[in-house]
Amino acid sequence: MIRAPILHWIRRYDHRYLTDDAVAAVIVTIMLIPQSLAYAMLAGLPPEVGLYASILPLIAYALFGSSMTLAVGPVAVVSLMTAAAVSQVAAPGTPEYLGAAILLSLLSGVVLIGLGIARAGFLANLLSHPVISGFISASAVLIAISQLKHILGVPVSGHDLPAIVLDLWRHLDQTNGPTVVIGVITIGFLFWVRSGLKPVLSRLGLTPKLADIFAKTGPVLAIIVTTGCVAGWQLHEQGVAIVGLIPEGLPIPHLPPLDFTLARELIPAAILISIVGFVESVSVGHTLAARRRQRIEPNQELIGLGAANLASGLGGGFPVTGGFSRSVVNFDAGAQTPLAGVFTAVMIALTALFLTPLFEYLPRAVLAATVIVAVLSLVDFKSIQRVWVFSKSDFTAMMATIAVVLLVGVEAGILAGIAFSIAFLVAKIARPHVAIIGNVPGTQHYRNHLRHTVIQSQSVLAIRFDEMLFFLNSHTLEDAVAELLTETPVLTDLVLQCAAINEIDASGLEALESINLRLESLSIRFHLSEVKGPVMDRLRRAGFEQLLTGQVFLSHHDAMLTLDPSLAPSNQEP
Repeated sequence: MIRAPILHWIRRYDHRYLTDDAVAAVIVTIMLIPQSLAYAMLAGLPPEVGLYASILPLIAYALFGSSMTLAVGPVAVVSLMTAAAVSQVAAPGTPEYLGAAILLSLLSGVVLIGLGIARAGFLANLLSHPVISGFISASAVLIAISQLKHILGVPVSGHDLPAIVLDLWRHLDQTNGPTVVIGVITIGFLFWVRSGLKPVLSRLGLTPKLADIFAKTGPVLAIIVTTGCVAGWQLHEQGVAIVGLIPEGLPIPHLPPLDFTLARELIPAAILISIVGFVESVSVGHTLAARRRQRIEPNQELIGLGAANLASGLGGGFPVTGGFSRSVVNFDAGAQTPLAGVFTAVMIALTALFLTPLFEYLPRAVLAATVIVAVLSLVDFKSIQRVWVFSKSDFTAMMATIAVVLLVGVEAGILAGIAFSIAFLVAKIARPHVAIIGNVPGTQHYRNHLRHTVIQSQSVLAIRFDEMLFFLNSHTLEDAVAELLTETPVLTDLVLQCAAINEIDASGLEALESINLRLESLSIRFHLSEVKGPVMDRLRRAGFEQLLTGQVFLSHHDAMLTLDPSLAPSNQEP
């Protein structure tokens, strides 16, 4: 069922929120306009398409999204994925290319809404954090390097690192001097703005919060200054690439002609873009909601993002999602509700209607610099180091994702990340940890005898199986028991502590039955302890409790004391 959360929050809307939402909208609009133009260029689309993708999606998300402060629009990674997907079916700069991008947005919307109706919000957990971190870091590097063509003023094609670097090298002799000067100075200025402008504004008397917000509007100042320089000195006549005349007005929302053959080709990319966009959006939404003790609903987020992408396609835009930087700015600027997004949409619409002639002499190198500075902040070297120390399997998945993104492309990279994550998960389940456990002296706790000093029975063997008992690992338990029997021949009982077994399937049941029969043939009783309710329900339905040669104990400690009374503290030697 599709709900509209706006019906909930609009009823309790406080008029005092109006000023906060309006102020936040002004600040986000100032930030979003250059980003929209830049990310449209990154997607290989005309700059006005970035504005179109920042109007209707904001309104649609305000109706159906569950986050109070998430700012939806074009983002770097999704823009890169759009370019990679659409360039496979159409030539950049052609009407067919724009049509394919619009269709991709519509398909993403349909996919997201379908997932939302199916309550598939768990997909937010499909990609592990190391894989997402590696994917975003590699994509950021790829995006930054791909934008060097605009900084140098040379023609470059390709969507993977080797192709881009090779093309840059081939055309290096065509570098345009004025373009390089504009691009390099803008990059330096934008990096300085991020760290150096805030202290300056604070010394001028602004509060830390206002200083931080205004420091994030540096790209607007860069656009104003460089556009004025190009127009005043006619630098475009010296080879500086400019945005050019942007059509005034807004497209009439409509459903474009549907090409089902093209749609079939774009569906895989639409699914990947939907998943990546959803995961990025939910992670941002959760972070911001927690800071105000609010919550977001992943299933509703699928509906909200799906509606935003449908609205983007109907309004002539391309795939969108919740952006990290603009959402943080929206939050810090004091936005209280999604109405701030509606105000932002109105202001961007007014910009598209009346202000687009002002961007005619805007250098493309400045937009490229905006993208470069924005995405390089996404490269997380600390995360790579932390994952290396913590988990070698996660590190392998992360590095594989990074390598495939850089060497093959973004779509292949995310698929590789998913494949490696699933492979390592399967490997972990297939090779569970089986431990011999004993009593920690003076307690009722039982731990691995290899890690702790414990008391063990001479006649009762206690083992712990640390995984769900599935077809992937049921043979491991059987093999472990068989090996332990050869090492400890003098036994009367074997107790399997089941506290870590959360699930059991038919193969797991067969493994328990096989162990039970093997032990019975050796005159050894088989017992279970601390079996969880749902697991015990299944065993009872299968009649295993009647076949069991031993007992099922609620407590492992009770099992050991019952089977070997000498373990009781009063019976142990001092």
